[in-house]
Amino acid sequence: MLRYTDDMTPFAMAERPSKQYFFLMPLIWLAAFLDTRKIGLKIDKTGMKGIKPPYLVIATHQGPADYSAAPLAMFPHRAVFVSDMEGFAWYGKWLYRGLGCIGKRRFVPDISVVRNMKYAIAKKQAVWVYPESRHSNAGTTAYIPKNMGKLCKTMDVPVVLFTLYGSYLANPFWDELRSRKVPARGQMKLLFSREEVRSKNEREIQAAIEDGLKYNEYDYQLANKIRITESFRAEGLHMPLYMCRKCKQRYKMASHGDILECKACGRHYLLREDGLLEEMGDSREIFRIPDWYEWERETEIKETADEAEAFLMSYDVHVEALPNEKGFVDLGKGKLLMNEKEFTLDINKEVLHFPHKIRESVQTEYDYRGKKGKAIVLSTAKCCYYIYCDDEEFNPTQLQFIGEWLFQKNEGLNDR
Repeated sequence: MLRYTDDMTPFAMAERPSKQYFFLMPLIWLAAFLDTRKIGLKIDKTGMKGIKPPYLVIATHQGPADYSAAPLAMFPHRAVFVSDMEGFAWYGKWLYRGLGCIGKRRFVPDISVVRNMKYAIAKKQAVWVYPESRHSNAGTTAYIPKNMGKLCKTMDVPVVLFTLYGSYLANPFWDELRSRKVPARGQMKLLFSREEVRSKNEREIQAAIEDGLKYNEYDYQLANKIRITESFRAEGLHMPLYMCRKCKQRYKMASHGDILECKACGRHYLLREDGLLEEMGDSREIFRIPDWYEWERETEIKETADEAEAFLMSYDVHVEALPNEKGFVDLGKGKLLMNEKEFTLDINKEVLHFPHKIRESVQTEYDYRGKKGKAIVLSTAKCCYYIYCDDEEFNPTQLQFIGEWLFQKNEGLNDR
């Protein structure tokens, strides 16, 4: 449940992680098994014969089923999981540590997280990380940090890859609280032995991880002839697909039942049972959700680049802080500004700065916990700020696209 407090004391990030409490393990495995029965989860671990902890697990992060699949993939071994701070506030510190979690703030570099991972490895534990740091917005791989090769070299243990297919399709991020009937398949395999980690350079390891984490849930759906028949299957899709593919108007998309529609030009798109979007009317043109999503990204990048120093976005917002495991602190109303250099948050006469050059992505929330509405989350080393806005022209996906590109531009990582 959502808890609230007035305590702004930062969470003790440097506190050593705990092994998963042994007396909780039967309950964890049972709960995970029961939770994944509805998606018929099957995990292929033939690539793990003879492999025992300590090792580093690099996993895809598509949706809620990931959390139940992880302990089943580890069975009969225990693991330590790098997890967002939200989990500590949701479950409480004692229980979340008992589940084996290391606290981290999304998209914020923190050496204490690496030290805690090293500590767990030294205790002969497996350490599980989700490099994407978010559930997939459109069924494809999110940005992968460019330091994964370095992290593997630092851990100096075998590297294992875990991929789960069907997690996003069962609970797409834009309508995550309602499940679709989708079979899920997991694969756990050794990516690098310890000797290979030592012999390869960081770039080689990074490239192999990025390649191993590639997925497209809609390819998986078509290849396996999965039909998603729920009548509500398109509801929420207007959050990642906020720009009409035909008239190119932003913020006018809406969704209901199995229909995505544009309120500006009146076009309707049917989300078919096979996952394809079909324009209704004479055209009957077919669109794929990931392609539409990437078209939006390219459009935002081009227009932001063309605006250059004139680029500015401003919103009236409501802010809740998450400094520690005790819960959220309601900070009230504020102003969010975004320019080519940074986000700034003006709250209670204090101005917080979030430079793009140190933040590889922006955490998006389409309807937080089904209660709070659309938001982005910006964090410092001491606090996460949940920034809500009900303005029609506030779209978390758009801010994510622009924020990621400005990070890459400031870092010189690409020239788009």
